[in-house]
Amino acid sequence: MLGPRPTVAGPAEAHHAPLTAPGATRAIRAMEAVLERVLEARLRQARDTDAVFGLDMADRLAAYVRRGGKRLRTAFVWCGWRAAGGSGDASAVLHTGAALELLQACALIHDDVMDGSPLRRGAPAMHVDFAHGHRAGRTGASAESFGTSAAVLAGDLALAWADDLLTETALASPHGPRLFEEWRAMRTEMVAGQYRDLRAQASGSSGAEEAQTIAVLKSARYTVARPLALGASLAGADARTLGALRAAGRCAGLAFQLRDDLLGAFGDPALTGKPADEDLRSRKLTPLLAVAVRLAEATGDRDAAAALAPDADARPGHTLERMRAALERTGARAEVEARIADLAASGLRHFEATGAAPGVRREFAALVGRASGVAPRQAEELV
Repeated sequence: MLGPRPTVAGPAEAHHAPLTAPGATRAIRAMEAVLERVLEARLRQARDTDAVFGLDMADRLAAYVRRGGKRLRTAFVWCGWRAAGGSGDASAVLHTGAALELLQACALIHDDVMDGSPLRRGAPAMHVDFAHGHRAGRTGASAESFGTSAAVLAGDLALAWADDLLTETALASPHGPRLFEEWRAMRTEMVAGQYRDLRAQASGSSGAEEAQTIAVLKSARYTVARPLALGASLAGADARTLGALRAAGRCAGLAFQLRDDLLGAFGDPALTGKPADEDLRSRKLTPLLAVAVRLAEATGDRDAAAALAPDADARPGHTLERMRAALERTGARAEVEARIADLAASGLRHFEATGAAPGVRREFAALVGRASGVAPRQAEELV
């Protein structure tokens, strides 16, 4: 049973009240309680700073974070910690997970601004929400411009909250310097991946190598590899364990990204909480698109190549139908599905090399299955 939950304002105080998490699911629930305390503390500070800012900006951001998501990064932090021998007081693990959720809010808010995405987590994206509020105020300035600017600031605020929490956690941990190094590297990789994504869209690139680079920087490391390493750092992991976790995280993270690419092209918005045609409409460079272009060129499928080209027919409905058909007909969808299964299995093999206990390996397999869409039993059979 979970022990007393610490107040969030000072992670150093939390370590006086051991909080154990015997499983990833319970770790997520415990992290939610920590995150709620973090948000309450930050909201009080925001309201004390300025009432209008607190109401318009901080309250909106807190509501956005509370809408949640899969919380996978927290679970992977826990798995990394346990794989490296972590046990007992999990307070630093939970605070690190909460910091990741705040960082994720920053990433999603800014990503939606850059992509012009109208929906996130089944509700209006942050810039759309701000624009709606601005229209309701009936002022003369552009609602869209206001919404974009305000959302950028909301993302910045989420990043500030995340950095504050991670710094407090690192200062309270004997492994703080290693934790901070992983965090610093992850933030830079995340921005690098986002920039490469923007650059590829602007240039109309279809290169498989570039698509892979973006997927690794923007998703594989950020979603799985770095969270595993953050958790392992809190347990004082040795180089061998960290190496195995990084390899496991890269494979599992790529499987996650490839599944996300498929959902971006074929998913149901009612289930994903975001538009299903967004990646296709913007011709975002994904491994799925790169595979389809390669196969179209290799087989001489001119119709598929034309549908996937940067200068394809600009009529939205016509373009999307042709692109989906091309992804199916070239075999790109099937190839990516097979690659997801291979990557999921490779991730499990690398994780096993850490020497983690069977229960922790089962937890990791379940998480990989959840992230990649490959059922845990199916993934284990592929090993």
